[in-house]
Amino acid sequence: MLYMLGSVTMDTRPFNADAVERQASADLAAKPVIGGLEPSEFMGEGADEITISGQLLPTRIGGLSQLETLHSMRRSGMRFPLMRGDGTRLGTFAITRISESHSHLMRDGRPFVLGYSVTCKKVAAGGGYSSGMIAGLLSLFGVA
Repeated sequence: MLYMLGSVTMDTRPFNADAVERQASADLAAKPVIGGLEPSEFMGEGADEITISGQLLPTRIGGLSQLETLHSMRRSGMRFPLMRGDGTRLGTFAITRISESHSHLMRDGRPFVLGYSVTCKKVAAGGGYSSGMIAGLLSLFGVA
């Protein structure tokens, strides 16, 4: 396993991830003073975004059902735990954006190559993802 976004597992197949970008910040409040450098006070953790991208071969390997599960998580605003493949829990996140690039379209309209990018934003931990997590798991088995 490379990453796990809620109920969606990213592995080498069928749903591959080949790049991860993380942008995190800290909030500082500047206090103006006369004749010197402004001292700053730490105000807490700022925005934390992770973008996971990869390439799928839907007609050969699959991956479209996992991508659709991510879209339903985005539409519902579901919060979920994000875990790296080594077992490190990165926190609670919500999907803010999914980008897709379809190329080499097959006769039925499905892409031979599908590039994707999923952007997630860290949110406050708490309730809100348990019921959505169950729905996501059920959708993997075609129940929901």
